[in-house]
Amino acid sequence: MRREPEKTVLYHVLASHLETFLARVASDPDRGDLPRFVVRELRGFLDCGLLERGFCRVHCTACGRDDLVAFSCKRRGFCPSCGTRRMIDTAAHLVDRVLPDAPVRQWVLALPHRVRFLCAFDPELCAGVRRILVRAISSFYRGRAKRRGVPDPRTGCVVFIQRFDSALRLNVHFHLLSLDGTFSRSGDGYPPTVDFHDADTPTDDEIERLARTLRDRVLRFCRKRGVLPAEDPTTADAEEPSPLTTLAAAAVQGMIAFGPHAGAHSPRLGRGSETGGEYRRGKLCADCDGFSLHAGVRIPECCPERLEKLCRYAARPPVVHQRLSLSKDGSTVIYKLKRKFRDGSTHVLLDPLDFIGRLAALVPRPRVHLTTYHGVLAPASSFRSQVVPPPPPDEPTTTDRCDHNERDPAGTPTPSVETPATPRRRYSWAELMRRVWKVDVLVCSHCAGTRRVLDFVGHPPVVERILRHLGMLTAAPAIAAARPPPSDNLPFDF
Repeated sequence: MRREPEKTVLYHVLASHLETFLARVASDPDRGDLPRFVVRELRGFLDCGLLERGFCRVHCTACGRDDLVAFSCKRRGFCPSCGTRRMIDTAAHLVDRVLPDAPVRQWVLALPHRVRFLCAFDPELCAGVRRILVRAISSFYRGRAKRRGVPDPRTGCVVFIQRFDSALRLNVHFHLLSLDGTFSRSGDGYPPTVDFHDADTPTDDEIERLARTLRDRVLRFCRKRGVLPAEDPTTADAEEPSPLTTLAAAAVQGMIAFGPHAGAHSPRLGRGSETGGEYRRGKLCADCDGFSLHAGVRIPECCPERLEKLCRYAARPPVVHQRLSLSKDGSTVIYKLKRKFRDGSTHVLLDPLDFIGRLAALVPRPRVHLTTYHGVLAPASSFRSQVVPPPPPDEPTTTDRCDHNERDPAGTPTPSVETPATPRRRYSWAELMRRVWKVDVLVCSHCAGTRRVLDFVGHPPVVERILRHLGMLTAAPAIAAARPPPSDNLPFDF
């Protein structure tokens, strides 16, 4: 069955209110427009999964039946389909080709509002905070290993940057999947033998000390870069904020960014129904002046299914279709929280324009890595070839061949030469669906024959002709034009 994004709540909200959102953001000439990468992300989603924008033709070699699979937008901001595909692909890659058969512990670092706001659109600052986290955790493991007599211990980790929370607020935080132990080399042979040494479970006091260390180092780094005033870290910048900065500030604090109620907190269903009682901090969790460090999740070795599930959790997209709905009159977007908040909140209520503003704030800058590898798992590490698992034996490989018709200077044809086979770096969409949903989409559902991708069709006249021949719609759903504010007496305001 074909995916139909035009029937989802997310598509309906964007198609109905995107142009109004962009027009109202641009209504203040002193603030400027949204960055082009944000506008491309918002508009690109409206073309994702539509046959009218292009498709590939899948042909069954047995019965001759053809199916059409629409192109995706391949964005990495908030598209649930493309984000899920990237999540599954990343998790499969990590489990099959990167993470060795060793225990893995997840470390989660959350930041105070001011720092997460600064990290949202400052790639250098965000990368610096990530380096501080990696160095602190790596030093923690190496120090414990050295005290146990392990010579030259090395550790490795994979870091994910997440920009959201369950209420669609802008919440830049870090998920660090670290090998729960260290590697060391032994023996005089070549290549030397690599041994893994398990680490003991950290204590609550050690987590508390790490949280304080991270707080001091991150604040010192921010002040050194001049983004945090030394006397008052919560003071806002004096310069006129841009539209994206204003949207990000509202999204960080969970506030309304548009209209006469701008600056108020977004309403939530069930808020205040429960007192929450006394806050109880979980095991291996520490809070220090807005910096929160959690290390309570550990996956033992020989558990690839659980490890892949953890990797999917760290690489998941921000928006879930099943948790998104509209009020009866269609004027309010309702997003269900993953877990009930301590005050009893179960859903967050957003005006469509505020909802699109939240999506705009979640879009990362282009050419900025959200997943990085460190230590023995880094690409340039001398340990990597001896640590990472070998490719699966049944995995197809790619082989490069030279041209059969190539001739040497004397005019004699040269024989074809094959380069060594190398493993592929990306899974196909069919392999991922077979891996997750146990469905082989390359097997015909009518005759059980073999299907293959026959052609890619993207030229608009050809697309229209094929769809018309099949009796399908040839025009994409209409995008609503921009509408003026509800009343002239209520000027648009951030």
